[in-house]
Amino acid sequence: MAANLFGEVRESAHRNGDDLLSAGLGLAGLRAKAPAFAEAAAPTPVELRRRAIHASWAGIADLGPLGGYGTLYGAVPAVPGREYTAFMHVPGARAPHRVLLQVPDDFDASARCVVVAASSGSRGVYGAISLAGAWGLPRGCAVAYTDKGAGSGYFDLDSQTGVALDGTRAVRGDAPLEFAPEAAGQGVAVKHAHSGDNPEADWGRHVLQAAQFALAMLDRAYPAQAPFTPANTRVIATGVSNGAGAVLQAAGLDDAHVLSGVVALAPNVHVEGHGRALYDYVSEAARLLPCALADARFDAVPFARVQGALPPAWAARCARLHAAGVLEGADLAAQARSALERLHAGGWDDAALATAASSTAFDLWRAVAATYASAYLRATPAAMPCGFHFGALDAHGAPVAADAATRAAWWSDASGIPPGAGALLLGGSEASADPTAPGIDCLRALWTGDTADARTLHAAVAATAARLPRAGLPLIVAHGEADGLLPVAFTATPYVAALEAAGRAPVYWRIPHAQHFDAFLAVPGFGDRYVPLLPYGYAALDRLWAHLADGAPLPVSRRFATAPRGARALERAALDLNSAR
Repeated sequence: MAANLFGEVRESAHRNGDDLLSAGLGLAGLRAKAPAFAEAAAPTPVELRRRAIHASWAGIADLGPLGGYGTLYGAVPAVPGREYTAFMHVPGARAPHRVLLQVPDDFDASARCVVVAASSGSRGVYGAISLAGAWGLPRGCAVAYTDKGAGSGYFDLDSQTGVALDGTRAVRGDAPLEFAPEAAGQGVAVKHAHSGDNPEADWGRHVLQAAQFALAMLDRAYPAQAPFTPANTRVIATGVSNGAGAVLQAAGLDDAHVLSGVVALAPNVHVEGHGRALYDYVSEAARLLPCALADARFDAVPFARVQGALPPAWAARCARLHAAGVLEGADLAAQARSALERLHAGGWDDAALATAASSTAFDLWRAVAATYASAYLRATPAAMPCGFHFGALDAHGAPVAADAATRAAWWSDASGIPPGAGALLLGGSEASADPTAPGIDCLRALWTGDTADARTLHAAVAATAARLPRAGLPLIVAHGEADGLLPVAFTATPYVAALEAAGRAPVYWRIPHAQHFDAFLAVPGFGDRYVPLLPYGYAALDRLWAHLADGAPLPVSRRFATAPRGARALERAALDLNSAR
């Protein structure tokens, strides 16, 4: 354990107007705007933590007035306690991952429980708090988190500053940093893209190290009850999205039987020979979806039109791909049909494509593909593939060094993948009707081509495949059938099929009318069509706990009878949660 630590362990207490689950904000504060810093360029560790927790809740949960959080499901009670945080190294990795343990004051040392979670997306270390923290802390469980080698500890090349253990910024060499690349230069370096480690291949190891960190810190917190071990402490792994993929990777590596059970919600996962890898369908979507969404069937889909009209760049994508011989059709409608047929042939269905309009409108496909390609190719900040780089621009669109206030807020506010929080995705574009096409074509060619870089990328992607978990490990996978970012046809369904073919017995919950981003459900017109995903995560954890603690049978695999929320407030009957009991 000590050999894997990078620097000190920081301990902090959170009581009397502060707490573990919401940093004292409560549900009302989490629903409000992000708390301000007293000094924008020099926030305190307390302020940074509070805002990071707020951002993690706001980025994952539907806290809107119609969504039912706090009434139909979920709660945000005040949970006083202590936190322990550190940087840890996976053997052979260049950059550390941040780990953090929350120990509530009412931790039950006689019924020892640890929930270990990896952040969703590429978020910072609190990125799973709305699932793991909200379920585990009020029950007296300790909750351990890892940023799984990604996170928001951006390094500013212009000022040579990064993020220290307490969240504040420090100059390289003055303190251990969350991320400090060897490269010099200008702009912004992001750990997920520029660590040189392909962190996705180590997600499972990050989770298992976080579990080991949790047990060691419980020894420190409760020395009279030590040692805390997997033999006397239940360790439940859970996560959403990439975090769910991480806990499934951990399950496949858990030869020491550290984990007692796993709940994976909308996992980014693939097994060799089963499903499609993330980079494959993300780069495909980046190229084809703008054109496919021109089809008339998407006219009423949220985010597929701007003030009732197709974005001009999307129409230009159709014409460009037709001119390149990729699509058939003499007019926009025929070209859109051709793009749609190609996506259907690859396994996309219309439910996933409709919600994928949001990722297309927000240019998320390009941002994800550029970041992951950089990680797979172990690129430096100055040599990202396809001409991309991260940096800041001034009001006139000229490159500029990020100012102190922007840098200070990265750790609390950034998602781990630019653009956002003043760090932008730059390059890979041209002055044309379809300006992002050159970079996107290049990113797609890294999957479909046979260059040296393409072969390197394929090898890196292969290293991210999950192994099968041990026989008998209780495992529940829940996934929304309308997920447009990680379509269920590429992820959960083939993963479960691979487990079943190998004689495993996972529980698989399929949730119609659930998509990937609960936080988007507060957007008018979008949430009308869907139900939230988090309630099924809480229900799955309840059922797993009943199985582990009380010997209750695991639930059966099922497809829930959900109903879209509509324009009214969510009703419990729309979730069909009673059938999960």
